[in-house]
This record gives sequence, C-alpha cells and structure tokens, in this order.
Amino acid sequence: TANREHYAPLRRLVGPYILRRLKTDKLIISDLPDKTEMKVFCGLSPEQAKLYQHTVKTLKQELTATTGIQRKGLVLSYLMRFKQICNHPDQLTGGGEYAAKHSAKFQRLAELGSQIESRGEKVLIFTQFREMTEPLADCLAAIFGRSGLVLHGGTPIKQRQQMVEHFQREDGPPFFILSLKAGGTGLNLTAANHVVHFDRWWNPAIENQATDRAFRIGQQRNVLVHKFITRGTLEEKIDRMIADKQSTADQILAGGAEKSLTELNNDELLDLIRLDLSHADTTP
Repeated sequence: TANREHYAPLRRLVGPYILRRLKTDKLIISDLPDKTEMKVFCGLSPEQAKLYQHTVKTLKQELTATTGIQRKGLVLSYLMRFKQICNHPDQLTGGGEYAAKHSAKFQRLAELGSQIESRGEKVLIFTQFREMTEPLADCLAAIFGRSGLVLHGGTPIKQRQQMVEHFQREDGPPFFILSLKAGGTGLNLTAANHVVHFDRWWNPAIENQATDRAFRIGQQRNVLVHKFITRGTLEEKIDRMIADKQSTADQILAGGAEKSLTELNNDELLDLIRLDLSHADTTP
C-alpha cells in the first residue's frame, strides 16, 4: 500500500541495526501458546447515554470561556469524565451502588465471567481506575460464587507476592482485579488464560505489558484478550486512533506521535467526544 511504501526508506535505514524479537515468533519461543485479541463492543445504558450527552453539552459551554493552559486542564478533566461514564455512571456521580443494569460494560463482563466460570478457567481484569476495582470484584464474585483478588497502588508490596502465589494455585481464586499501573508489570499470573481490559489505556505498549502478566513463559493454554469498547463514544474513536498508531509503530518500530488531544480546536474536540446515537446501542 501507499502507506507501507511511505515507510520503506526508514525501514531500510534502521533494518540492519534492529533485531526485533516478538514472543509470538515461534523461532524465539517455541513453546508459548497462541494469543487472540478481540474487541468487545458494548452499548450504553439509558443512564449512561443521558449523562454522556449532558457532559458533552457542559463541556461545549465551558470551552467558549477557557483558553491556554486552563483549557488544556479542562479538556483532560472532561476526557477522564467521559471514560468514567463509559465504565459506569456511578463512577462519575459517586452514587456508589454500581448496579450492573446501569452499565453495559458491567453486563457484558457478567456474561463473559459466566462463560469463564463454566469452563473452570481464570481471568485477569485491568482497569486504570483504583475506585473501579472493588465494584468489579463485587460483580464477579456474584458470578463465580466466590471472592477473587484485588490489587492496586494501596496494596502493600509484601502482600502482592502472597496474592500472586494464592492466585497461581490450581484451587486459588478464579479472578484477579488489578489497577493498570500497580499490576501491569512484574507479576507472573499465568494461571489465567483470559485478560480483560475493562477500560482502555491510550498507549498500546502499556496494555501489552499488562496482557503479558498472563501471556508469558509458563503459560500452558491459549490466551484470550478481551478489550472492552463502548460504541458511539470517545472510547470507540480513541480505539481507532490506537489502531492507527499501532500500525505505524509496527511499520517503523516506534510509536508515532499522534496529535495531542488537548491541542485539538473546539470543533475537532467536540466531534471526537460527541455521542453517535446512530452507532450506540442505548436499549435498556
């Protein structure tokens, strides 16, 4: 394609100096099982859709009166709010109940958890939000009929290794909820052959490191990676940007810089975050 031809000179330049080793290359690690990544598209509950649209309207109003560094802070704050709404409206409002019926992601996680439980398998769930770890654990405990493990930045270092050993045992807990920053590196969790990214980090390398807690030497089963994405929202549009960025990285062996979201003009930003009702499933 034209895009590949565009990077051809750079590949020729760096090629003699770079040996790229991938765990998926059977010449490098012959006994590692397969990894399958899939995007799990979720709709929006009516509560989520209403709150999302209200937040878009509020941001549009505030953008007209904000400039410079204050505008950047405003945009970052609202991007976080939209991600919270996509997880569960209670995460933004502080409602605290986290009823599954109010979040399409929670409902989809319950369905997936039921399938995993029926097979007697284990799952890792990553979220970038510490406050989401306990609600997710409560949701899955009801599905598996037993409690799992939760690890976040507040978990003592000594306790973390004990939790890993507990999870790795055959009779250990069936699920492990981890905050992405605290649990995304350095842990060996090959007892799980399912990995769920409940909310997306905007750097594919960070997500891949988290996935590698399960997809690593010692894993005996094929690994399934489930990436949750809310249709018609900022999440779906960011996912397209991640895919484009990853494609570029795969071609030139570096993460090409994308335009900073805070530097988008107002029209571009509002187009990015607006709710596409024609694409979002908002059925109760």
